Amino acid sequence: MPKLAANLSWIYQEVPFLQRFGAAAAHGFKAVEILFPYEAPAADIAAELKKHKLTQALFNLPAGDASKGERGFAALPGREADFAAALDKALDYAKVLECTTLHVMSGMIAPGADVKAMHKTFISNLKMACDRTAKSGLTLVLEPINHRDIPGYFTNTTAQVEQIMSEVGAPHLKLQLDLYHCQVTEGDLTRRTERLFPITAHVQIAGNPDRNEPDIGEANHLYLLDVLDRLGYQGYVGLEYKPKTTTGAGLGWAAKYGIKA
Repeated sequence: MPKLAANLSWIYQEVPFLQRFGAAAAHGFKAVEILFPYEAPAADIAAELKKHKLTQALFNLPAGDASKGERGFAALPGREADFAAALDKALDYAKVLECTTLHVMSGMIAPGADVKAMHKTFISNLKMACDRTAKSGLTLVLEPINHRDIPGYFTNTTAQVEQIMSEVGAPHLKLQLDLYHCQVTEGDLTRRTERLFPITAHVQIAGNPDRNEPDIGEANHLYLLDVLDRLGYQGYVGLEYKPKTTTGAGLGWAAKYGIKA
């Protein structure tokens, strides 16, 4: 049965950040994920994880100033020092939070940018990051993000991420398969999930097209959870969606996975 992880940057917005861990545990979650945990000291987050017996399934490397449109540094020529600093900070948090999966964000394509230079920079930065983490037990993941939600994000399709992974050649560099983004950009979710399964380390779901609960909309994400179960997926499935009302009111679909509404 798939292991669900509450994304505390998307759900449980009804309560302050550090209270979301307890809220998730009260509904039966055993794991959480966070976009950017850096708003709180790592020790404070670790205390909440321990108190509520939660696993930190995933978080992102620092991605820069969101108010300026920054979404990571890894593919940005001239920002190599910023990427190295982001990796350092993420590794520090990962150690304290005992988190073994980190999402590396590529960054945005600026107007007039040299996309080939960005690709080369991305490969170089990923090789550096993979070399640094080769014996750490960490998994680094890359996520294709659709251009409707984040226009101009560098990694947009699963095929692009597959090519990047092939060029880097590190066994602990894997795919973060967000089925919501994949439906927007590529579709054919079942066959694509089956084909990409060997390189997938983390999955996320949300209902299409409005990114609400995964039992709402045009794509049957609950069917896809069964597909993952059939394939023998052992990782986490992050719930990265916007509740239509409150988090608890929208969790009825998750009862079969041990979650209490």
